Amino acid sequence: MKLLAVRRLFRILRVVVRYRLDDLLLALSLPWWLRALSYGLPWRWLPRKPLDSSRGERLRLALEDLGPIFIKFGQLLSTRRDLLPIDIADELAKLQDQVPPFDAALSVARIEAQLGAKVSEVFARFDNQPMASASVAQVHAAQLKTGEEVVVKVIRPGLKPIIKQDLAWLYLLAKLAEAASSEARRLHPVEVVSDYEKTIYDELDLLREAANASQLRRNFSGSEMLYVPQVYWDLCRPKVLVMERIYGIAVTDLDTLADQRTDMKRLAERGVEIFFTQVFRDSFFHADMHPGNIFVSTRTPWNPQYIAIDCGIIGSLTPEDQDYLARNLIAFFKRDYRRVAQLHIDSGWVPADTKVNDFEAAIRTVCEPIFERPLKDISFAQLLLRLFQTARRFNMEIQPQLVLLQKTLLNIEGLGRQLYPDLDLWSTAQPFLERWMRERINPTHLLRNLQQQVEQVPHLSQMARETFERLSLPANNSVASSTSPAWPGRLLGALLIAGGVTQGVALTLLSWPSWIMLAGGLYLVVRR
Repeated sequence: MKLLAVRRLFRILRVVVRYRLDDLLLALSLPWWLRALSYGLPWRWLPRKPLDSSRGERLRLALEDLGPIFIKFGQLLSTRRDLLPIDIADELAKLQDQVPPFDAALSVARIEAQLGAKVSEVFARFDNQPMASASVAQVHAAQLKTGEEVVVKVIRPGLKPIIKQDLAWLYLLAKLAEAASSEARRLHPVEVVSDYEKTIYDELDLLREAANASQLRRNFSGSEMLYVPQVYWDLCRPKVLVMERIYGIAVTDLDTLADQRTDMKRLAERGVEIFFTQVFRDSFFHADMHPGNIFVSTRTPWNPQYIAIDCGIIGSLTPEDQDYLARNLIAFFKRDYRRVAQLHIDSGWVPADTKVNDFEAAIRTVCEPIFERPLKDISFAQLLLRLFQTARRFNMEIQPQLVLLQKTLLNIEGLGRQLYPDLDLWSTAQPFLERWMRERINPTHLLRNLQQQVEQVPHLSQMARETFERLSLPANNSVASSTSPAWPGRLLGALLIAGGVTQGVALTLLSWPSWIMLAGGLYLVVRR
């Protein structure tokens, strides 16, 4: 462990002691042995002055002191008002856009260094006082020389060393957990930390965020559901981002939304539809959808439109993951628990020798109680807990690539609870998924996929042929003569033909991969 990481650990302990976070922990119902261990903490034997701040304020201030990783954890917790006491949830909500700003002089200096020009030369007006401040950046209002109102986002200085130290401790804890527990190995903690490391470092590159925002804006161009501000690329740099200033109502400002007679039911349903559209239609979803990043347009309250900002964290899924998730969700909606169980086994998420009947019964026990109930009566926290218990029983593997999706789904649920507690999540999502599945098997979509696969056949065949020819070279690595037999390529061709024919008979004409195998095999055989 590096010295900086050790120093970071002592800083974390100092913050815990300073804000009396151990008191919050000991106020919970703990096992006797854990409570007994608390008496061995040296600082608890020292005289301590009483604090005037509330427990929620102490927790928020501690997370702010500990830096961006802890702030983001607090942001996620703030969306789960069903899990937290009201006083704590209200304080943590301030982490979304009310993190203490850094010195405006540092902000201006960084902007000028990145743009290579004075702020007065680039902007007609620049507000030194930041309009919002978050975990990794703060935002200033400005006006371009051409008259457009914009916001200027600036990365906080000195973040990378802190993040590096925190990640070092997370990796250490993850490796210790994997070494000590088979249950922890099932959860892949090291892979989860690795994914989070990539995500948070990506957030420090504002050019990546600008590219994400441009893509999301293009995906929803002309949409009545979602608006994404325009990026001014000429003024974007790795540490500075300039984009269109938006005017909307914070999605958590329920009083203002009610005053303008916003259709809250439609607003909540559109939130769900936007999520599923991003995940399944585009495979490009905003993965940091806490309330500080979501606004509602004031233009058409009877037909409400969301406004999304801060596209630093974007998630995507492979076509296989999309198909797997959609089939699972549709099976859930139809209460086809046997289909759900079989999909888990086929995907390799649970061992192949799992008894389908037993797994089906376990899933039914977990899921049946939640159907035909409004969102306000469904505890996803309890549902996830029961699903994890089921996963443990059947040795189900947790998929690290879906962590961002799970985090976003929790944000969506927390948002939906605030906007329209009677929202029926199932009836909102099911028609969308069924329509998406139908579109995937329509002739136009199949032909488009077939064309893309056929274009790859010559390249893939050549790669396979070269690989087999290298494997067939003599052991002394001498170069084969021009008269050497061509059996490796022909053997591969024969195998592909056999595989293609077998799959074609078994899986019907809609199974286009089988016919790709057949075409590739024929190509390899006849080209010689």
